[in-house]
Amino acid sequence: MTPAMLRTIVLLASLGCCLSVPIPQEDSSEFTENDLRLAQKYLSTLYSSAANPAGILRRRGGSVQAQLKEMQSFFGLEVTGKLDEDTLEIMKKPRCGVPDIGEYNFFPRKLKWPRMNITYRIMNYTPDLPHADVDRAIKKALRVWSDVTPLNFTRLRSGTADIMISFGKKEHGDFYPFDGPNGLLAHAFPPGEKLGGDTHFDDDEYFTNDYRGYNLFIVAAHEFGHALGLDHSKDPGSLMYPVYTYSESGSFVLPDDDVQGIQELYGPGNKDPNPKHPKTPEKCDPELEIDAVTELRGERFIFKDRFFWRVHPQMTDAELTMIKSFWPELPNKIDAAYEYPQKDLVYVFRGKKMWAINGYDIVEGYPKKLHELGLPKTLKSIDAAVHNDATGKTLFFIGEKYMSYDEETMTWDKGYPRSIADDFMGIGEKVDAAYRRNGYIYFFNGPIQYEYSIWSKKVTRAMKTNSILWC
Repeated sequence: MTPAMLRTIVLLASLGCCLSVPIPQEDSSEFTENDLRLAQKYLSTLYSSAANPAGILRRRGGSVQAQLKEMQSFFGLEVTGKLDEDTLEIMKKPRCGVPDIGEYNFFPRKLKWPRMNITYRIMNYTPDLPHADVDRAIKKALRVWSDVTPLNFTRLRSGTADIMISFGKKEHGDFYPFDGPNGLLAHAFPPGEKLGGDTHFDDDEYFTNDYRGYNLFIVAAHEFGHALGLDHSKDPGSLMYPVYTYSESGSFVLPDDDVQGIQELYGPGNKDPNPKHPKTPEKCDPELEIDAVTELRGERFIFKDRFFWRVHPQMTDAELTMIKSFWPELPNKIDAAYEYPQKDLVYVFRGKKMWAINGYDIVEGYPKKLHELGLPKTLKSIDAAVHNDATGKTLFFIGEKYMSYDEETMTWDKGYPRSIADDFMGIGEKVDAAYRRNGYIYFFNGPIQYEYSIWSKKVTRAMKTNSILWC
């Protein structure tokens, strides 16, 4: 694509940003002028037919309502063509600057590099990190893709590489200006000549090598997916999902959705160090098993692997979210959780550690070790936990036994541990997860959940585990 073509595209995009087109709304009194301006800029930048930083054009309907519908459809929201709280919430999240409407298969061939040996060059550095940390993050981000394909990446110190990597602010030389702190974090061009493969990071962001700011490894790995020919994915667990979510670089494994996409372009490699790539759970899977359930300020959180579903009484569907998008300091998977409403806290357990959460915040002084609760130091993990407001007791399920903890006195009740099968007849010998609601405890054991009456002390119903997600 020539610079003249790029300038034409940007001019059209700028017109799209500046034209005063009313945003259809669910409730015209609900949003501020800043909200409406943000929504208009988001749609014109990421869902307009005029401009696409990936360099791909697409003929399509251009009305604001059509753009809203396409955005809502992409993110799995209710498709109304009107601005609502859920839509605006997505628009406010930091993300990749490549539009979601780009179709790399617009041309009669797939956009990919015609060779397996790809070169890259780091043109400059962010002041946020030492140069060595940037070098490591870039190298590791490229290895994410070479581990699952025959691709090889070689760094150049001078000259022109296939993937030219740079940090810049606002207008930075490619006619696709960044927008300042937060918002758009980076963008990359698909394989090709000149700008093809080039990857740019917004230096108004704060890049880090941990959960603070924006983790450079995660942002770079996503952008290199574009530089190799991948479009955005609708899978919220995918690396190529457009919204930024922190993941620990030390334990990162490329999700299966991304593996399938990149191998369709380049084929599989023969040196994959992590052949088990995580998949995003399907809520209506008849064999669904869950890790933990807890209430949190009226919402129900159902944990599965590195995700949780949010179920709100007023919501029409369960919303799937990654644990680290809410609490980046928590592990990728948890064993048990329960709410203690008297202190407005949720306790989360993984292995020998526990965390106390107040809303979005980890309470100071956590994580703590299980033995600090008075549990044996030899205990490796807890399977499930549930708090009973009526008695003030919290039940901890460990293997085939359970224990009772008095929250007010912070002491363990005498006479425990006791047998699960003896005291909760009909639910089996172990518990994967549990929560209390309206005089019942719901116990989960594999793909089955049991409704257990606290007062009659018997199972009143057995249901599929996925019924908690309205399946």
